[in-house]
Amino acid sequence: MVYLDNAATGGFKPAAVQNAVAAAMKSCANPGRSGHRLSVALSERVLACRNLLSNLFDGYGYERVVFTKNCTEALNLALLGALKKGDHAITTCIEHNSVLRPLEYLKRRGDIEYTVVPLENGKITPETVATLVKPNTRVCCVSAASNVTGYAPDLAAIRKLLPERVLLFCDGAQGAGHLPLQMKKTGIDALAIAGHKGMHAIQGAGALLFSERTELRPVLFGGTGSESFNLGMPEFYPDALESGTLSYPAVCSLFEGALLVKARRENDTQTLLKLTGAFHTALGGMPAYRAYFAPNPCGIASFSHEKIPSEELAGILSERFNIAVRGGLHCAPLIHKSLDTFPDGLVRASFSPFQSMREVNALVGALKRI
Repeated sequence: MVYLDNAATGGFKPAAVQNAVAAAMKSCANPGRSGHRLSVALSERVLACRNLLSNLFDGYGYERVVFTKNCTEALNLALLGALKKGDHAITTCIEHNSVLRPLEYLKRRGDIEYTVVPLENGKITPETVATLVKPNTRVCCVSAASNVTGYAPDLAAIRKLLPERVLLFCDGAQGAGHLPLQMKKTGIDALAIAGHKGMHAIQGAGALLFSERTELRPVLFGGTGSESFNLGMPEFYPDALESGTLSYPAVCSLFEGALLVKARRENDTQTLLKLTGAFHTALGGMPAYRAYFAPNPCGIASFSHEKIPSEELAGILSERFNIAVRGGLHCAPLIHKSLDTFPDGLVRASFSPFQSMREVNALVGALKRI
């Protein structure tokens, strides 16, 4: 199979990640729950991953790195943990449902209101974001990169025009591992990441990193291995937000994936710019197709056919040509409304830095035959 669904889950896991997971499966102790040597050794490995992620993303220390099973859980922890009754939030039309649905839930419950920033000439403009700030605006949540077009808003410019009191949250599902996301330098207060995409880790690996001025209420309640005498959650991080047993294999995979990102990201950026650029050029020579992306370092390339619906076209590519892509709305309905591709959606091919022109040529050849 030619796997071009890497924006959903990275299809290739490097040997270092696979080996780390296999080794972790042999270490069946529970990190942070016991005092014996094996449990302590695993806890030290978990701490090393917290430190590595904080360093990689210019974060605020290991204690403000919380492990989750995915980016959606991380965003729920951030949004439900920060927003209070009477607050206002700002988000954008390029967001995934993992941002939109928590905000909509809080709105329908009568707790908050939120405003959606529209696209202007295909972009999210910092000036428009700034005009939507209200006296009770608490959070502005912006995706690091669209999972439909690969477009990356200027987070630093948005932060610069926001009042200091407004927290800037970032959905890093598509950007983490591909873009140089630097929390302190950019002014990001909370960054949610998915391990299984650009971070090269396995499914079940995610994290939330947050700043010293971001105080989050627990969303999940349960065992932490600390303060077991206390029927309330501990008041210190990460324990306050991290209930239940961690997936130690997932944490180990994220550790190795982060090391690879640190070593490879600049070269991988050039690879993905080349692949998406070549595919964009090829689509330009096929009048039946329309591109909805520009060359980008996230590897995302969405397109449409003038007559064939997106999910049908994705099915043809799978059944007839053994090429895996994704059709539909990609859990991001508002950007499709902005692009006038709702409700049919688009076909999204998403490339990996471990791929080459072979995959581009295979897709182009299939599209020409169709």
